[in-house]
Amino acid sequence: MGDMRNLLKMSMVAVFVGWMFIWVMISTNLFKNKWTPKMTKYFNTTYFGPQGINLVLLTVPMMFIAVLSCLYLHIQKKPTQTQSKSKIKGRMGRVMMVMNPLGIVTVTEFTFSLLFVALLTWALGNYLYLSYHVSLHNHDNAKIWQAKFRAFGLRIGYVGHYCWAFLFFPVTRASTILPLVGLTSESSIKYHIWLGHISNFLFLAHTVIFLIYWAMTNQLMETFAWNPTYVPNLAGTIAMVIGIVMWVTSFPYYRRKKFEIFFYTHHLYGLYIIFYMIHVGDSWFCMILPNMFLFFIDRYLRFLQSTKRSRLVSARILPSDNLELTFSKTPGLQYTPTSILFLHVPSISKLQWHPFTITSNSNLEKDKLSVVIRRQGTWTQKLYTHLSSSIDSLEVSTEGPYGPNSLDLRHDSLILVSGGSGVTPFISVIRELIFQAQNQSTKIPDVLLVCAFKYYHDLAFLDLIFPPDISVSDISRLNLRIEAYITQENKKPEAADDTRLLQTKWFKPQPLDSPISPVLGPNNILWLGVVILSSFVMFLLLIAIVTRYYIYPVDRNTGKIYNFSYRVLWDMFLGCVCIFISSSAVFLWRKKVNKEGDKESKKQVQSVDFQTPTSSPGSWFCSHERELESVPYQSIVQATSVHFGSKPNLKKILFEAEGSEDVGVMVCGPRKMRHEVARICSSGLAKNLHFEAISFNW
Repeated sequence: MGDMRNLLKMSMVAVFVGWMFIWVMISTNLFKNKWTPKMTKYFNTTYFGPQGINLVLLTVPMMFIAVLSCLYLHIQKKPTQTQSKSKIKGRMGRVMMVMNPLGIVTVTEFTFSLLFVALLTWALGNYLYLSYHVSLHNHDNAKIWQAKFRAFGLRIGYVGHYCWAFLFFPVTRASTILPLVGLTSESSIKYHIWLGHISNFLFLAHTVIFLIYWAMTNQLMETFAWNPTYVPNLAGTIAMVIGIVMWVTSFPYYRRKKFEIFFYTHHLYGLYIIFYMIHVGDSWFCMILPNMFLFFIDRYLRFLQSTKRSRLVSARILPSDNLELTFSKTPGLQYTPTSILFLHVPSISKLQWHPFTITSNSNLEKDKLSVVIRRQGTWTQKLYTHLSSSIDSLEVSTEGPYGPNSLDLRHDSLILVSGGSGVTPFISVIRELIFQAQNQSTKIPDVLLVCAFKYYHDLAFLDLIFPPDISVSDISRLNLRIEAYITQENKKPEAADDTRLLQTKWFKPQPLDSPISPVLGPNNILWLGVVILSSFVMFLLLIAIVTRYYIYPVDRNTGKIYNFSYRVLWDMFLGCVCIFISSSAVFLWRKKVNKEGDKESKKQVQSVDFQTPTSSPGSWFCSHERELESVPYQSIVQATSVHFGSKPNLKKILFEAEGSEDVGVMVCGPRKMRHEVARICSSGLAKNLHFEAISFNW
């Protein structure tokens, strides 16, 4: 297996290097005037037309990598189940700097960002050289400086197109590309944001320059021109208007304070893509096809998964008015700590999906999956109101889980720093350590959980650290210490004031409900590879047939050039058809195979029971004289020190860990907290700190 994995890795690296080499060379005079004429007779055949070169050089290699990555991840996944083999890091290197608006930037991220900016600069320089010194297009008989101004605007648009070759990789949730470099879709959303800002800025500059040029040459009506044999300007204008709306509403103010505006306007991306592709044509479409093709496979598979109603077993309402929802799942569904699950509740919103942290552990809890929801915002407030009412069932659809391909917890000690509900991903981390501790030969790190809460009743989050049915023997090897900081209260509340206890609500199973199951995605990575390979091969065959037997005869027999816009519309239509056919066929096959397992899980879930404490840690800390029912929960109280009216001194806490050779530091919480921990770890004063941030704030 090791030799196979190395062979696949070397093959993917070689193909990727070659793919990037083409991107470097495609803007040069050598490529345009020397290589292209020679390649045209081999690739731009009657089967693929003018898109042949880009299809072969820029589309096929990346799709080849996507297929190989499925096999690679399938082989790699086996040894990481027990974390006893190769040590795979889930981060992108050491922190280099922390600054707004980029946030936390690692050395690897900084290096790749510089290389990408260099690629854009190189491309723009080469394109301008071609325009200014090789062939300056001046069909409008404008002044030379005006023609050069127009050429600059045109080439700016070309460079913006480079960003679109990578734009959709970060938002492909079940990506087979991102895990190759230790990333998840959630952790790489920021790359999508960066690329979106750069591309929209370049496209806006492209549009403004052309508007100025047309105004100078008395051709403003060109803004609305739709040439059947050349670039349709009106399509570009429509795309830019949609792009500006999406761009403006994607800024942090809208994403964080007016999420629904951001959410709904961002779903205009379908129209944006259609008009943008009509504007640039089929040849340029093939340059960016791989990341879009993989994104739409993922998007359609997510749609298929979301059509199933998930079996909601129970809801626990914490004293802090936060929620824990527990779903039934099939035993074959595996996920790593810090994973997330997307929820859709039609009775609240027909369209909105929201991600929440999974607190359960797939190794400890074979048939249950739990998420924690903090009550903030309109959607979660409505959900809380629903669950607090007298309903006995709730229709919920789920999508996921999504998370890292692996998570390395093998350190001498582990410091987990959280703020508010940021403690929830660490619950799954601690439960993973409990599972690993069952293997006596596995070394378990000492764990320090530093959690900051606004109010004392938020300590109820700690009630979720251990699974409800945990035993004393299961946690005997776990050395856990908790430092809890209450920032908005200066003293313990009176015991009499703490009257709100943890409540559990059970839901009746409905006929259409089914356990969350691994139909496709990370849990069936080989089948995902089958979908990618079959849909892409089908796409190539259909494009070849349509081009050879429909488009080419029109060009040859009528002496006219086939409509410029229709070519790319054929590409988009056939791509969608192939994705629909292949994904649906494999999905339905896997659904049929899993049907028996779902029936068994449905039977099992009828008898699922949870041991729910009658009190919460909030009440335990107030009254230590109270006899606690559960010995494991006593250990939480004994391991916890509560500090009132202060924030954690993170610098002191982290530097006190200097005695250990290898300290893993994970942080999840407000931006300010994440940045502070990152600065401490990157200061170089403590070289034994290995940092990783978990952020769900887009």
